[in-house]
Parts: sequence; structure tokens; C-alpha cells
Amino acid sequence: MQELVAADSVEIQVLVDNATDGLSSNPPFVEGEMAFHWRNGMKVLAGNCLCCAAHGLSCLVKVRKGRRVRTLLFDTGPDPLVFSRNSRLLKVDFAAIDALMLSHGHFDHGGGILKALDLIASAGGKSAIPVHMHPGMFARRAVRAADGTMRQLRDVPKPAAIAKRGGRAILSREAYAALDGFFWISGEIPRVTPFERGMPGQHRRTKNGGWELDEALVDERALYVDVAGLGLVVLSACSHAGIVNVLRHARARFPDRPIHCAMGGFHLAGANEALVPQTVAALQTFAPRYVAAGHCAGWRAMSALAAGFGEQAMAPLAVGIRFTSAA
Repeated sequence: MQELVAADSVEIQVLVDNATDGLSSNPPFVEGEMAFHWRNGMKVLAGNCLCCAAHGLSCLVKVRKGRRVRTLLFDTGPDPLVFSRNSRLLKVDFAAIDALMLSHGHFDHGGGILKALDLIASAGGKSAIPVHMHPGMFARRAVRAADGTMRQLRDVPKPAAIAKRGGRAILSREAYAALDGFFWISGEIPRVTPFERGMPGQHRRTKNGGWELDEALVDERALYVDVAGLGLVVLSACSHAGIVNVLRHARARFPDRPIHCAMGGFHLAGANEALVPQTVAALQTFAPRYVAAGHCAGWRAMSALAAGFGEQAMAPLAVGIRFTSAA
């Protein structure tokens, strides 16, 4: 099995997130959306220059080592219109994308995948471009409401639909390295902690047309990048396995590499709000230098993370923000 290769640097740009924040100050390694637009030639600030926030996540991850550059699109947000608008404003070079990854089978992460493939094709990008997916992510899903009704979620496009738009679905439950070893796709993440409980109330459709409990969401996988001299950048889309379990998995697989940054959605809103104190305390044991939470983390978790780690270690996600590797 190919090992994870350390990159010289990593750049992560948030194409879709729940929040928009072009005004807050940021650490030196974080460029806000408005700063990005001014640097790239915006002449007059107006609404049509700015990205749209939406319930979902999409990140463009670019690594460099010497002259080699590899780019992976991690999730595509909930909607093709939001994805395409934000990508245009953020000047995404679709021809340079080497692969895509859908973290798990929820619409807010895979709703823009077909549009992303269309944009890659129209830009003259790679044909039969790899799309890394878990084979269990295509089931019909719903959340049981308090009154017992099932609130259905839109399905994620299946491999046949991916193929029609120029993608090549790579289906696996196992961990493996991708794109010359610069990206590590976690595989299924073991549930170890006693308090992280997945997505309460979620169900999946059975073969006989009924519903079965599916709170564990075992199809969600995380992405790991190693930056030389810094350590692992862990990108977890929703952390349905629990962000602590995600970091446990990263440390178990790469025990000699520190956790430099824990990034993504931590799913500590709604039914998981009671887990915030335990999660923050457990995260502190990994001593990440930076925590970049967003999407489904929720404001209570964001406040607790800021209090637990301090403003110097917090770099919240927002649409258009660009992270670069920082010492």
C-alpha cells in the first residue's frame, strides 16, 4: 500500500459553507473572502461580487511538493447554483482538478457533484476523472421527526450518473492514498469514544421499502494531508463518526505525525449540542495547533472551541476563506 507523502505546502479554499464572513480579522495564514476578491481585481464592492453561504461544505485542496501540484475537490455543497456561482467568483481552475471526493451520502455535500463534473469537462479537464466514494453512500435517507414522520433527504448521484458526466467512481470502504500519495482517504472510521453517537434519528431505506436506523453513518470518510515540518491537516466534512474518533483514527494510522489542524464540520449542533463540553475537552488532548470548524459545528460549539483553544488557535470556516500551511 502506498504511504502518505509529506507535501511542502497545502492550500485549502472554502467554496461552500454555512457562513459568510468577509470582515473578521484572521490569522496570517488565512485570507478572508473580501481580501481575496480585492487581490484578484475587484474594482467595486457589491453583492454580485460576493459568494453565497448555504447549508453544506465544499473545499478545494491543493498540495505542492517541489514543482508538483495536485488538486482535489472535497465535496461540492448542496446545490449546483451555489457551487457554480462561488466557484466562478473564487476563480477556480477546473482544468487543474485531478480528482474529487465525496465524504458521505448527504445532499449538502454531494448536491453539486454533477455540476462540478460539467465544469471540469467544459474547462478541458481530465476525462474519466476519479471520484472517490464509499459504496454505502447511495442509500435513500431520512430523519425521523418528533411526530414520527420521516423527513427524506435528497439522494446522492449514483456511479452511473457520475459516469455520464465524465467521472469515474472509485468505490472503497478501505483507507488508501490518492494522487501520488499526497492525499490519504481515511476509510471507515472506528467508533471508539463512548459519547460520540453519530446522527440521532437518521434512518435509511431497506430493500423491502421500510426504514432502518442508520445513526452511525459508516460511509463518512475524512481526508488527511501531511505538511512537512508541521504535521497532519485533517479535513472532516461532518464528523458523523465524531471529530474525536476522526482524530483518534488519524493518530493511530500516523502516530509519528502531530495533528497540525482539525478542520471541517463537527456536527455539534441540534441533537449533539450536549456533547460540546466532552468534545472540546477530548480535542484538547490532541493539541492541534489550529482548529478550523464550520458548517454543522453550530454556534455553541464554536463559542466553546474559542474559549477552550483561544483566539490564536481558532480559524472558523466561512465561504471564500483560503487557508495556507502555517508554521
